[in-house]
Amino acid sequence: MSQRRILVTSALPYANGHIHIGHLVEYIQTDIWVRFQRLRGHRCVYICADDTHGTAIMIRARQEGRSEEQVIADMHAAHVRDFAGFHIEFDNYGSTHSEENRQLCAEIWQALCRAGLVVQREVSQLYDPVAGTFLADRFVRGTCPRCGAADQFGDSCDRCGSTYSPSELVGARSTLSGATPEVRAAPHFFIQTEQLHDFLAEWTQSAGHLHEDVAHWVAAAFLSQPLRDWDVSRPAPYFGFEIPDAPGHYWYVWFDAPIGYIASTLQWCRRSGEPFDLWWRHPETEIHHFIGKDITYFHTLFWPVMLKVAGFNLPRQVHIHGFLTVGGEKMSKSKGTFVLASTYLKHLDPAWLRYYYASKLTPKLDDLDLNLEEFVAKVNGDLVGKVVNLASRTARFVQGGTLSAAYPEDGGLFSQAAAEGDAIADAYEACDYNRAMRLIMALADRANRYVESREPWTLARDPSRAGELQDVCTVALNLFRQIALYLAPVLPTLQKQTAELLAAPLQRWEEAQRPLLGTAVAPFKHMLGRADIKHVLAMIEESREQPAAASPLAQGYGSTRQAGSVASSADSFAPRDDSSAGLAESAAPHVDRAAPLAAEPLEAEISFEDFSRIDLRVARVIAAEDVPDSKKLLRLSLSLGGDVHRTVFAGIKGVYEPASLVGRLVIYAANLAPRQMRFGTSQGMVLAAGPGGKDIYLLSPDPGAQPGQRVH
Repeated sequence: MSQRRILVTSALPYANGHIHIGHLVEYIQTDIWVRFQRLRGHRCVYICADDTHGTAIMIRARQEGRSEEQVIADMHAAHVRDFAGFHIEFDNYGSTHSEENRQLCAEIWQALCRAGLVVQREVSQLYDPVAGTFLADRFVRGTCPRCGAADQFGDSCDRCGSTYSPSELVGARSTLSGATPEVRAAPHFFIQTEQLHDFLAEWTQSAGHLHEDVAHWVAAAFLSQPLRDWDVSRPAPYFGFEIPDAPGHYWYVWFDAPIGYIASTLQWCRRSGEPFDLWWRHPETEIHHFIGKDITYFHTLFWPVMLKVAGFNLPRQVHIHGFLTVGGEKMSKSKGTFVLASTYLKHLDPAWLRYYYASKLTPKLDDLDLNLEEFVAKVNGDLVGKVVNLASRTARFVQGGTLSAAYPEDGGLFSQAAAEGDAIADAYEACDYNRAMRLIMALADRANRYVESREPWTLARDPSRAGELQDVCTVALNLFRQIALYLAPVLPTLQKQTAELLAAPLQRWEEAQRPLLGTAVAPFKHMLGRADIKHVLAMIEESREQPAAASPLAQGYGSTRQAGSVASSADSFAPRDDSSAGLAESAAPHVDRAAPLAAEPLEAEISFEDFSRIDLRVARVIAAEDVPDSKKLLRLSLSLGGDVHRTVFAGIKGVYEPASLVGRLVIYAANLAPRQMRFGTSQGMVLAAGPGGKDIYLLSPDPGAQPGQRVH
């Protein structure tokens, strides 16, 4: 296998708030992928930085009586500490408030100007007369102009997913002072992205750059019509870089933030002596971005335009993940589920969260749910019960001695596990960590059955069977070493502990192909402990008592701030549950109301054969639109995988906004006879629960299900 040169980035966390477990979905996912690539022998560099500019930082510094530089320096140190606590290792962790970023912003700006893409026009914007500043979208709240939801931010609605301008909000107010904003005009600079429409259409739809579902969404939502000009400047006062040829105007944070990827790379190159052009201008270098689905728009439309015009490498692939929910709900400060990284580390092992996230992550955009009981069960059942116990139950019988000089007969277990290496590697490469973990745990199951059948604890009682005992332990520890290597991207600490136990480093993926023989076995030391629900609940309780980022300032207002990873901007992708039960009580049994069953009693029994005739399939909504002449219907375009698509008319208008459904997995009755309606032909139906009217709840499979799979 030839060595690849890969540059990897994660979205830049905002410097106005601490890292929390929602953010960590992305950074753990990325760190796992980087570690895997290095195990495969590739040159892989991991770059990130703090996103530091914008009104939020300026206002916070003003309130605290400090400079913006002091605020972002303190948060930079906190971010670095929290990432290190979860074994997330960057080659360079920079800041967008750096001289490298200022220089690169100017370079890209000049390229855009030379290309004739920059225009200036007057913009009416909301202004806070008390705070004395123009208001960024996230500092305005009011009632959504589309669905009427109260207390929504100025750029998008949490309930229906609509986007709009702050001036469209009903009853708008400033979150800085509570004042009613005034509309004031100021000149802004815009980039005319429509001029590169053909380029964007080709790049986004080319195989491999985006997941096929994302590519379909971008094409349907944006590229099917002329692209809007992109507002890339803000008038003073503003904390950021002043535009050199436009005094009093500053590059908007969404202009300079992604350039921070390049600037942080430049810092690394200068420190390590690497040629910069080799990483951002060489055609053989792969650029891989890992982001949350809330910032897809910027990374698939605006960012490629900037890179293309300025002559930098375009991303080889943009890897996009869903949001984090806890117990099926958005993270909540009042319920204690808005957990800071630092709070987690006080109570729990970071390896546990790395493994749990890995066991849930797929290449899809499906949301990831952290269920506290499942979390404890996975840690204790998989990591302790299956993996670590494999070593702890056998290493003690040969510690101080050596493994056998020749590999014993094991019924083909080692060779089977070695053969699985390619499938596990393919899963890691595709970011299908869920599949990789399932394959690895299947190996652990087989290895544990071997140990149970050979009973080394019984052999140890008979000195005459010492050679047989050594052989059994040699097989078991080699199988454990294979598993530890396959888990190394997820559990780097276990990787080091295994190397120390067996006096042999784990550095390359191919080491799983050869058994370790004749080496010394060190005394077994504690590896991974068992999780206790009491410690989990203590973490939740501390988070409830000390909620983080209570003010709107700490929320951030741009997508690089990872708001989506908190699941705060995608209510439609999370279960619609108004229950007030906290996560700390999640272990208690539910007492469900009898009213629904009383209203609709169970139907008469049918045979299994009758039921089996219904072909239920997983499908993904790739487009959704209103049916203008209908009071109840939305037209849904469903993907069953590949080029197989179906059109369904669903009676969910007024319950779900069309845009909120795109990307969602649903259950589809596939073999119903097509029904001709005056709006078109409906090819089946999607399944939902509820009595009807506004009380309709679409059914969705758990993350990991794939379009086209049959529901059994």
